[in-house]
Amino acid sequence: MDAVITYVNGLDPVWQEAYRACLGEDINGKHFRDWGTLKYLLRGIEVHMSFIRNVYLVVSGESQVPEWADRGNLRIVLHRDIIPERFLPVFNSTAIEMFLHRIPGLDEEFIYFNDDFFPMRDCRPEFFFHDGKAAASFHRHLFASGMYKRQCRNGDRLAREAAGLAPSLLYLRPQHTCGALLRSVCEELEAREGKRIEESVSPVRKTYNYNYYLFMDYAFHTGRTFSRKVSNRHFSTAVSSAAKVCGFIASPDADFVCINDVNMPEDRFRLLRDRLLEAFDKAFPAKSRFEI
Repeated sequence: MDAVITYVNGLDPVWQEAYRACLGEDINGKHFRDWGTLKYLLRGIEVHMSFIRNVYLVVSGESQVPEWADRGNLRIVLHRDIIPERFLPVFNSTAIEMFLHRIPGLDEEFIYFNDDFFPMRDCRPEFFFHDGKAAASFHRHLFASGMYKRQCRNGDRLAREAAGLAPSLLYLRPQHTCGALLRSVCEELEAREGKRIEESVSPVRKTYNYNYYLFMDYAFHTGRTFSRKVSNRHFSTAVSSAAKVCGFIASPDADFVCINDVNMPEDRFRLLRDRLLEAFDKAFPAKSRFEI
């Protein structure tokens, strides 16, 4: 079983220039902000998920690789290694997710992490995969307001069609946590619907994109998931205080945590970031094998 992490450091001047050249404007938004917490995600994997074989870090280019990364253990995947050149450069995580299963050497069973998810308690392999099936927990929705839910609806509609099912007014939305994926399922869906998937790819997020839930939906509709909800807590920095989030990090009551970024003043971001880094460093003080 492998782990795949997508990562971007919006402070990288090389990346900033590529963004500016492609889109004709400077970056603006929380999606590209680096909190400095990636090493703690990796430490969490090492401490709490010792069954993980390889960890792949997917980045746009060499300038995005953290200087502390041990490239003998952390497997670096550049966008050009998995994404066709005609789509590059790309600054859209949902577009990048359409190609993760193309990582050379990737295990059949892999867990996908956004870089704001962190393992906080010991996990077992059967939490994610069992008898060739992937764990998943779904909610059904009727309305799709906002870009995120529209992308979820797009994916479920395509997955149902690819699975030979009739259309439905309701759409699936998987639990917002790290995702258990089967490479063969992703490859099968790409073989069937690759043209439509590629037509959805855009440099930045659009309402017509899919996200990686597309592959989870297809696995569900073709009978290759089993029902299991991941033990997960979610904190939005819009409403959760630093004390509350740091209290969870010190004494977690769930296996995983998502700490979701929002647009905020720079001084508040810096204060909250420093508090989180201090809390994570106390929770995971030892370097992982992924660090020099």
